[in-house]
Amino acid sequence: MKIDFDKGDGLVPVVIQDEQTLEVLMLGYMNAEAFEKTQNEGKVTFYSRSKNRLWTKGEESGNFLFVKSIHIDCDNDTILIKANPVGPTCHTGSRSCFKTDYNQNFIFELENIINDRYENPVEGSYINKMRKKGLNKIAQKVGEEGVETVIAALAETEEDLIGEASDLVFHLLFLLKEKGLSVQDIARNLEKRHK
Repeated sequence: MKIDFDKGDGLVPVVIQDEQTLEVLMLGYMNAEAFEKTQNEGKVTFYSRSKNRLWTKGEESGNFLFVKSIHIDCDNDTILIKANPVGPTCHTGSRSCFKTDYNQNFIFELENIINDRYENPVEGSYINKMRKKGLNKIAQKVGEEGVETVIAALAETEEDLIGEASDLVFHLLFLLKEKGLSVQDIARNLEKRHK
């Protein structure tokens, strides 16, 4: 990767994006040394303009940004890093440094919650109870929620439709996990079909 650090007096802007949800988490700056350290260690390291030194995100809080992929823009003067954030990214305790009305990518967070329930079963949780009933019951639940969504769309209120569609999405994510698949698998297939 040939990055043009000269254009910005030795610094280039770095956009940090959640690798799974694609949410923009923060903006920072890197010099060549910070970029090299980031590549070598797999944790995002910036050049702090206020501290006038290298600064690894999470060095004090433990909220590291683990690098998943690095991309350079067409002018070679801006970096995009897709990362796996551990904890909140913003120093205020927020997930992102950018304030939005809601997390439009909550579906990915919900997928993470379901994954966590698989890895760390919680006695009495809905997912735990359904898993004990098996794949057929989980698949049946997706069918039920699909029918209820159609009924709500045709004969009920907008609020009812949102509720039923939410139930359908949840159970579909659950079924995908049970089958070893993810939202990313579906997104890749949809993108391939679109071409």
